[in-house]
Amino acid sequence: MAPDHNSQPRKPPCQLVGTDGNVFAVIGAVGRALRSAGLHDRAAEFQRRAFGAHSYDEVLALCFDFVDVQ
Repeated sequence: MAPDHNSQPRKPPCQLVGTDGNVFAVIGAVGRALRSAGLHDRAAEFQRRAFGAHSYDEVLALCFDFVDVQ
């Protein structure tokens, strides 16, 4: 039986090089990538969770859940 590819949310590509460790630049880049892909609800969810994160590392882990980090 083939895997159900629709069960995983789509992860658009997102370039994080150049954000220089700035958590706000990272959150902005991921949010823009999601909105550009038409994933407005996912962008809002990402930003809500990112701003509630307790560390930079936690935000980076969320990035990998929501976008294809490049």
